[in-house]
Amino acid sequence: MTRPLYHQDPASLSFSATVQAAGGSELALDATAFYPAGGGQSADHGVLRWLDGEARVTDTRKDKATGLIWHTLDGSPPSVGTQVTGGVDAARRWRHMARHSGEHLLAQAFVRINPAFAVDAVNMTHPECTLDLRGDPTEADVRAAETLLRETLARQHLTLDTPTVSEEQLTHYPLRRETKVRGQVRLVIFRDGDGQPFDVSACGGTHVPQASLAAPVVVLRTERIRGGVTRVVFMAGEEASEYLGGVYREARALAQTFSVPVERLAERVEALRSDLAESKAGTLDLRERLAHALTNATPPDAWGLRMLELHDPALLLPVLTDLSAGEVRVALAEGGRCGVASARQDIHAGEVLRAALAVTGGKGGGRSDLAQGNTLKPDEFLAAVRAALAPSPSS
Repeated sequence: MTRPLYHQDPASLSFSATVQAAGGSELALDATAFYPAGGGQSADHGVLRWLDGEARVTDTRKDKATGLIWHTLDGSPPSVGTQVTGGVDAARRWRHMARHSGEHLLAQAFVRINPAFAVDAVNMTHPECTLDLRGDPTEADVRAAETLLRETLARQHLTLDTPTVSEEQLTHYPLRRETKVRGQVRLVIFRDGDGQPFDVSACGGTHVPQASLAAPVVVLRTERIRGGVTRVVFMAGEEASEYLGGVYREARALAQTFSVPVERLAERVEALRSDLAESKAGTLDLRERLAHALTNATPPDAWGLRMLELHDPALLLPVLTDLSAGEVRVALAEGGRCGVASARQDIHAGEVLRAALAVTGGKGGGRSDLAQGNTLKPDEFLAAVRAALAPSPSS
């Protein structure tokens, strides 16, 4: 069995130990400060050194059957009995502690907003952590929980306490969620200055010694993942600060391009969206007017066929609408966009287009009244359509 030094002092990242077992690229120690992956928290990384060698620790796992904690190395492990010294990657460990502590604290904030917001699952393996909650919290609930936690961390000095108690003693502690652990249970408690617990959870993970070190805890978004369960995506600690700082810098740079302060950026963007919508509506109206003018400038032949050549592919659909009775229209735009429209029962627009494309290459199709596509040989397309329609005038 490996003694978990990370439970004694999660901020102590250097240690000495003896190799208990080795195999392949893994070894197990009699004691370790390396946290093994579990409980939604990623494994620690770092380095192990011995008299004549060293290796990077790239993963850590716990064998529940034996209690041994195995360390995956990027090289061959030393033999059993070798004395080693270990060093945990400090930046990685502190990120993980902030994430895990942030998860506990945010979950407690949600419970205080509404006890129905119970935790269904958690994940802290990425900077964007997730908290899956039952009870269907609304956006207002999310902001209320975030505000409650922010004010708590700013005004109360919450410190970490990690007692190990028997399962019979659990009734003396206000657990946020029921635990399935039996026998001796490790608790993670964040207490205020008067010793009153803000959050109590059964947990084997690593946590920051003061809750304020997990701040800020910021909710980024929510996602409905299944009936009755909402995923809250959040960030905590230094990662959250770095993210928010980056977002602000980008927002400030964008605001400067619009000559407005950051606090008026949303207002400016909304005004631009309104202007864009008006411009699109105006463009659509002008396009329809131009299509109508182009159509009128191209008179039909004796049996109602109009053939139009366009510079703008966006005009293709407008010129193929609003046909008169008995009319057939064919349009070809730059780049090979093409189409056929028919107001005659004896002429199927889709069949005519496919027949022309069979000669000139390309793809397309459509209904009896309207068909569109692309031709590979624009110079030959109109002639191919005429050939496809050739039997029609004599019918």
